[in-house]
Amino acid sequence: ATVLAQSMIHRGFKAIDRGANPIFVKEGIELASQVVSQKLLAKTKKVAAQEDIQNVAAISSGSQEIGKIIAQAMKKVGKNGVINVDESKGFETELEVVQGLQYDKGYASPYFASDRESMAVELNQPLVLVTDHKISTIQEILPILEGVVKESKSLLIV
Repeated sequence: ATVLAQSMIHRGFKAIDRGANPIFVKEGIELASQVVSQKLLAKTKKVAAQEDIQNVAAISSGSQEIGKIIAQAMKKVGKNGVINVDESKGFETELEVVQGLQYDKGYASPYFASDRESMAVELNQPLVLVTDHKISTIQEILPILEGVVKESKSLLIV
């Protein structure tokens, strides 16, 4: 898809250089994109069998070994799970499944990390406060914090 889009854009620029109306070129590219997307979607097929997933992953990665591991990962996390691929410091390829949630935000302070080496935090059955309000002062959530202390629990603020 990327190669096709790049080709359409390059040809569009050439057409504009030869005097074509840029608005018409843009509209043509958008229309062509919709047509191509519809045709590609019509040719898709659902991949559900473990062997099919492994084959698609192997072709995409260029490696049978990685294809097998990706298929195993997908089986373990399910269709709504998240798979992260990290470069290994060693030579082995491995699968590690981690239970829980992961957010793309960091800590408000590095002092929140319970493991200073990996900068990770592990909370066991914490109380969770979900808010879209910016907490500017500790006073705003002081009653909540007092309740957390009484319960002898950890607090996760999202």
